[in-house]
Amino acid sequence: MRYRYLTADVFTDKPFGGNQLAVFPDAKGLDDERMFALAREFNFSETTFVFPPEKGGTRKLRIWTPGGEVPFAGHPTVGTAHVLAAIGEVPLAGPITNVVFEELVGPTPVSIRAEDGRPTFCQLSVAMLPEEGPPPPSNAALAAALGLDPSDLLDGDWAPRGWTCGVPYLFVPLRDRAAVARAAIRSEAWERALAGTWAPELFVFAREGERVGSDLHARMFAPAFGIAEDPATGSAAAALAGYLARRDGRRNNTLRWIVEQGFEMKRPSILEVEADVAGGAVTGVRVGGATVLVCEGTMSID
Repeated sequence: MRYRYLTADVFTDKPFGGNQLAVFPDAKGLDDERMFALAREFNFSETTFVFPPEKGGTRKLRIWTPGGEVPFAGHPTVGTAHVLAAIGEVPLAGPITNVVFEELVGPTPVSIRAEDGRPTFCQLSVAMLPEEGPPPPSNAALAAALGLDPSDLLDGDWAPRGWTCGVPYLFVPLRDRAAVARAAIRSEAWERALAGTWAPELFVFAREGERVGSDLHARMFAPAFGIAEDPATGSAAAALAGYLARRDGRRNNTLRWIVEQGFEMKRPSILEVEADVAGGAVTGVRVGGATVLVCEGTMSID
Protein backbone atom coordinates (compact mmCIF):
# COMPACT_ATOMS: atom_id res chain seq x y z
CA MET A 1 0.00 0.00 0.00
CA ARG A 2 1.26 3.50 -0.78
CA TYR A 3 1.38 6.14 1.95
CA ARG A 4 1.85 9.87 1.46
CA TYR A 5 4.31 11.69 3.68
CA LEU A 6 5.49 15.28 4.01
CA THR A 7 8.49 16.75 5.78
CA ALA A 8 8.60 20.12 7.49
CA ASP A 9 10.97 22.28 9.47
CA VAL A 10 9.31 23.36 12.71
CA PHE A 11 9.94 26.41 14.93
CA THR A 12 11.45 28.33 12.02
CA ASP A 13 10.22 30.50 9.18
CA LYS A 14 13.09 29.52 6.88
CA PRO A 15 13.77 26.15 5.22
CA PHE A 16 16.61 24.04 6.63
CA GLY A 17 16.36 25.56 10.08
CA GLY A 18 14.26 24.43 13.02
CA ASN A 19 13.48 20.81 13.82
CA GLN A 20 12.81 18.31 11.05
CA LEU A 21 9.52 16.41 11.11
CA ALA A 22 8.00 13.73 8.92
CA VAL A 23 4.19 13.51 8.84
CA PHE A 24 2.05 10.68 7.46
CA PRO A 25 -1.32 12.47 7.11
CA ASP A 26 -3.28 9.22 6.64
CA ALA A 27 -1.60 6.40 8.54
CA LYS A 28 -4.55 3.97 8.64
CA GLY A 29 -3.24 0.42 8.36
CA LEU A 30 0.18 1.05 9.90
CA ASP A 31 0.93 -0.97 13.03
CA ASP A 32 3.40 -0.22 15.80
CA GLU A 33 6.19 -2.22 14.17
CA ARG A 34 5.87 -0.31 10.89
CA MET A 35 5.60 3.09 12.59
CA PHE A 36 8.71 2.40 14.63
CA ALA A 37 10.58 1.24 11.52
CA LEU A 38 9.55 4.37 9.63
CA ALA A 39 10.65 6.63 12.48
CA ARG A 40 14.06 4.95 12.38
CA GLU A 41 14.16 5.20 8.58
CA PHE A 42 13.61 8.97 8.59
CA ASN A 43 15.82 9.29 11.70
CA PHE A 44 14.37 12.69 12.54
CA SER A 45 13.78 13.61 16.17
CA GLU A 46 10.12 12.60 15.64
CA THR A 47 7.78 11.24 12.99
CA THR A 48 4.02 11.74 13.30
CA PHE A 49 1.33 9.31 12.15
CA VAL A 50 -2.19 10.72 11.79
CA PHE A 51 -5.32 8.61 12.33
CA PRO A 52 -9.05 9.36 12.46
CA PRO A 53 -10.22 10.62 15.86
CA GLU A 54 -11.55 8.15 18.43
CA LYS A 55 -12.64 10.49 21.25
CA GLY A 56 -14.21 13.49 19.54
CA GLY A 57 -11.00 15.30 18.60
CA THR A 58 -9.89 16.54 15.20
CA ARG A 59 -7.32 13.78 14.61
CA LYS A 60 -5.48 11.14 16.61
CA LEU A 61 -1.67 11.45 16.60
CA ARG A 62 0.95 8.79 17.26
CA ILE A 63 4.42 10.28 17.74
CA TRP A 64 7.58 8.20 17.42
CA THR A 65 11.27 8.95 17.92
CA PRO A 66 14.04 6.65 16.62
CA GLY A 67 14.01 5.19 20.15
CA GLY A 68 10.27 4.53 20.49
CA GLU A 69 6.87 6.14 20.95
CA VAL A 70 6.37 9.23 23.14
CA PRO A 71 3.11 10.40 24.75
CA PHE A 72 3.58 14.04 23.80
CA ALA A 73 6.00 16.17 21.82
CA GLY A 74 5.84 19.83 20.93
CA HIS A 75 7.34 20.18 17.49
CA PRO A 76 5.35 17.22 16.06
CA THR A 77 2.12 18.67 17.48
CA VAL A 78 2.78 22.17 16.13
CA GLY A 79 4.23 20.92 12.85
CA THR A 80 1.46 18.40 12.18
CA ALA A 81 -1.18 21.09 12.67
CA HIS A 82 0.60 23.25 10.09
CA VAL A 83 1.00 20.39 7.62
CA LEU A 84 -2.64 19.28 7.84
CA ALA A 85 -3.84 22.85 7.39
CA ALA A 86 -1.46 23.51 4.50
CA ILE A 87 -2.63 20.46 2.52
CA GLY A 88 -6.31 21.03 3.26
CA GLU A 89 -6.81 18.06 5.58
CA VAL A 90 -7.86 20.55 8.26
CA PRO A 91 -9.99 23.33 6.70
CA LEU A 92 -9.04 26.81 7.84
CA ALA A 93 -11.90 28.76 9.42
CA GLY A 94 -10.40 32.23 8.99
CA PRO A 95 -7.56 33.98 10.84
CA ILE A 96 -7.76 31.47 13.73
CA THR A 97 -8.65 27.76 13.48
CA ASN A 98 -8.77 25.64 16.63
CA VAL A 99 -8.20 21.89 16.55
CA VAL A 100 -7.73 19.19 19.17
CA PHE A 101 -5.29 16.31 18.71
CA GLU A 102 -5.80 13.07 20.59
CA GLU A 103 -2.35 12.19 21.95
CA LEU A 104 -1.30 9.61 24.52
CA VAL A 105 -0.88 12.40 27.08
CA GLY A 106 -4.50 13.49 26.49
CA PRO A 107 -6.46 15.93 24.30
CA THR A 108 -4.06 18.62 23.08
CA PRO A 109 -5.59 21.84 21.69
CA VAL A 110 -3.77 23.68 18.90
CA SER A 111 -4.54 27.14 17.55
CA ILE A 112 -3.63 27.69 13.88
CA ARG A 113 -3.13 31.28 12.75
CA ALA A 114 -3.54 31.97 9.03
CA GLU A 115 -3.01 34.78 6.56
CA ASP A 116 -4.40 34.78 3.02
CA GLY A 117 -5.69 31.25 3.53
CA ARG A 118 -2.31 29.81 4.54
CA PRO A 119 -1.11 28.73 8.01
CA THR A 120 1.63 30.93 9.47
CA PHE A 121 1.90 30.09 13.18
CA CYS A 122 0.64 27.22 15.36
CA GLN A 123 0.41 27.20 19.14
CA LEU A 124 -0.33 24.19 21.33
CA SER A 125 -1.86 24.24 24.80
CA VAL A 126 -0.58 21.50 27.09
CA ALA A 127 -2.84 18.66 28.13
CA MET A 128 -0.81 18.18 31.31
CA LEU A 129 0.31 21.15 33.40
CA PRO A 130 3.97 21.24 34.46
CA GLU A 131 4.90 19.00 37.38
CA GLU A 132 8.19 18.93 39.25
CA GLY A 133 10.00 15.63 39.64
CA PRO A 134 12.33 14.13 42.24
CA PRO A 135 15.71 15.67 43.12
CA PRO A 136 18.33 15.28 40.37
CA PRO A 137 21.88 13.94 40.65
CA SER A 138 24.53 16.23 42.07
CA ASN A 139 25.91 19.15 40.10
CA ALA A 140 29.27 17.37 39.98
CA ALA A 141 27.68 14.30 38.36
CA LEU A 142 25.72 16.44 35.92
CA ALA A 143 28.80 18.46 35.01
CA ALA A 144 30.69 15.25 34.28
CA ALA A 145 27.84 13.98 32.08
CA LEU A 146 27.90 17.27 30.14
CA GLY A 147 31.68 17.57 29.87
CA LEU A 148 31.62 20.76 31.93
CA ASP A 149 33.16 22.07 35.11
CA PRO A 150 30.82 22.13 38.14
CA SER A 151 31.32 25.91 38.26
CA ASP A 152 29.53 26.15 34.90
CA LEU A 153 26.28 25.01 36.56
CA LEU A 154 24.17 27.40 38.62
CA ASP A 155 22.99 26.52 42.13
CA GLY A 156 20.70 27.89 44.80
CA ASP A 157 17.40 29.14 43.37
CA TRP A 158 18.62 28.21 39.88
CA ALA A 159 19.81 24.71 40.67
CA PRO A 160 18.99 21.91 38.18
CA ARG A 161 15.51 20.40 38.52
CA GLY A 162 13.36 17.91 36.64
CA TRP A 163 9.96 18.92 35.25
CA THR A 164 7.43 17.31 32.93
CA CYS A 165 4.34 18.09 30.85
CA GLY A 166 4.12 14.44 29.81
CA VAL A 167 7.80 13.84 29.01
CA PRO A 168 10.32 14.47 31.82
CA TYR A 169 13.34 16.70 31.27
CA LEU A 170 16.15 17.74 33.57
CA PHE A 171 16.68 21.51 33.30
CA VAL A 172 20.27 22.57 33.90
CA PRO A 173 20.86 26.34 34.01
CA LEU A 174 24.41 27.32 32.99
CA ARG A 175 26.28 30.52 33.75
CA ASP A 176 26.50 31.81 30.15
CA ARG A 177 26.13 30.95 26.44
CA ALA A 178 29.77 29.92 26.25
CA ALA A 179 29.10 27.13 28.76
CA VAL A 180 26.04 26.07 26.75
CA ALA A 181 28.20 25.90 23.61
CA ARG A 182 30.81 23.73 25.37
CA ALA A 183 28.30 21.17 26.64
CA ALA A 184 28.61 17.70 25.11
CA ILE A 185 27.33 14.38 26.42
CA ARG A 186 29.99 12.12 27.90
CA SER A 187 28.41 8.71 27.46
CA GLU A 188 29.98 6.85 30.37
CA ALA A 189 29.32 9.66 32.85
CA TRP A 190 25.75 10.04 31.53
CA GLU A 191 25.16 6.29 31.98
CA ARG A 192 26.42 6.41 35.56
CA ALA A 193 24.44 9.48 36.59
CA LEU A 194 21.28 9.53 34.49
CA ALA A 195 20.46 6.34 32.60
CA GLY A 196 17.21 4.93 33.99
CA THR A 197 16.45 7.99 36.15
CA TRP A 198 13.15 9.90 36.16
CA ALA A 199 14.50 12.59 33.79
CA PRO A 200 17.53 11.37 31.82
CA GLU A 201 17.14 13.99 29.05
CA LEU A 202 19.22 17.11 29.64
CA PHE A 203 18.02 20.60 28.69
CA VAL A 204 20.78 23.13 29.31
CA PHE A 205 20.22 26.85 29.01
CA ALA A 206 21.61 30.29 29.74
CA ARG A 207 19.47 33.30 30.59
CA GLU A 208 20.76 35.34 27.65
CA GLY A 209 20.06 35.11 23.94
CA GLU A 210 22.31 35.22 20.91
CA ARG A 211 19.44 36.63 18.85
CA VAL A 212 17.96 40.01 19.73
CA GLY A 213 14.66 39.43 21.50
CA SER A 214 15.46 35.97 22.87
CA ASP A 215 15.30 35.38 26.61
CA LEU A 216 17.08 32.02 26.81
CA HIS A 217 19.68 30.14 24.76
CA ALA A 218 19.25 26.37 25.02
CA ARG A 219 20.33 22.93 23.89
CA MET A 220 18.70 19.54 24.54
CA PHE A 221 20.43 16.15 24.67
CA ALA A 222 18.30 12.99 24.63
CA PRO A 223 20.41 9.82 24.52
CA ALA A 224 17.57 7.71 25.95
CA PHE A 225 15.38 8.69 22.96
CA GLY A 226 18.14 7.86 20.49
CA ILE A 227 18.62 11.60 19.82
CA ALA A 228 22.15 12.92 20.29
CA GLU A 229 20.88 16.53 20.24
CA ASP A 230 17.52 18.04 19.37
CA PRO A 231 17.34 21.38 17.54
CA ALA A 232 13.94 22.41 18.99
CA THR A 233 12.01 20.69 21.78
CA GLY A 234 8.48 21.93 22.35
CA SER A 235 7.65 19.45 25.09
CA ALA A 236 10.74 20.60 27.00
CA ALA A 237 9.83 24.26 26.46
CA ALA A 238 6.39 23.55 27.94
CA ALA A 239 7.87 21.93 31.04
CA LEU A 240 10.46 24.69 31.26
CA ALA A 241 7.58 27.13 31.79
CA GLY A 242 6.94 25.42 35.12
CA TYR A 243 10.57 25.76 36.15
CA LEU A 244 10.73 29.43 35.12
CA ALA A 245 7.36 30.42 36.58
CA ARG A 246 8.39 28.99 39.95
CA ARG A 247 11.26 31.51 39.92
CA ASP A 248 9.23 34.50 38.79
CA GLY A 249 7.80 36.87 41.41
CA ARG A 250 4.59 37.63 39.52
CA ARG A 251 1.67 35.66 40.98
CA ASN A 252 -1.13 36.72 38.64
CA ASN A 253 -0.05 37.27 35.08
CA THR A 254 0.71 35.72 31.71
CA LEU A 255 4.46 35.14 31.55
CA ARG A 256 6.23 34.98 28.19
CA TRP A 257 9.65 33.82 27.07
CA ILE A 258 11.38 33.46 23.71
CA VAL A 259 13.64 30.39 23.69
CA GLU A 260 16.31 29.95 21.03
CA GLN A 261 17.64 26.45 20.42
CA GLY A 262 19.56 24.54 17.75
CA PHE A 263 22.05 27.34 17.03
CA GLU A 264 25.07 25.12 17.68
CA MET A 265 23.60 22.56 15.26
CA LYS A 266 23.20 25.21 12.51
CA ARG A 267 19.42 24.68 12.73
CA PRO A 268 18.30 27.85 14.51
CA SER A 269 14.90 27.49 16.15
CA ILE A 270 12.64 30.00 17.92
CA LEU A 271 10.04 28.78 20.42
CA GLU A 272 7.48 31.16 21.92
CA VAL A 273 6.40 30.06 25.41
CA GLU A 274 3.56 31.40 27.55
CA ALA A 275 2.42 30.48 31.05
CA ASP A 276 -0.75 31.70 32.76
CA VAL A 277 -0.22 32.17 36.50
CA ALA A 278 -2.99 32.69 39.06
CA GLY A 279 -2.24 32.91 42.77
CA GLY A 280 1.31 31.78 42.07
CA ALA A 281 0.19 28.54 40.38
CA VAL A 282 0.56 27.78 36.69
CA THR A 283 -2.90 27.32 35.18
CA GLY A 284 -2.01 27.04 31.50
CA VAL A 285 1.00 26.69 29.21
CA ARG A 286 1.28 27.35 25.49
CA VAL A 287 4.15 26.80 23.04
CA GLY A 288 4.12 28.04 19.47
CA GLY A 289 6.13 28.84 16.40
CA ALA A 290 6.29 28.91 12.65
CA THR A 291 6.68 25.92 10.30
CA VAL A 292 7.96 25.55 6.74
CA LEU A 293 7.01 22.69 4.40
CA VAL A 294 10.08 21.13 2.78
CA CYS A 295 9.10 18.14 0.64
CA GLU A 296 6.54 15.40 0.08
CA GLY A 297 6.45 11.94 -1.45
CA THR A 298 4.93 8.50 -1.24
CA MET A 299 6.26 5.29 0.19
CA SER A 300 5.22 1.73 -0.64
CA ILE A 301 4.75 -0.17 2.63
CA ASP A 302 3.75 -3.83 2.76
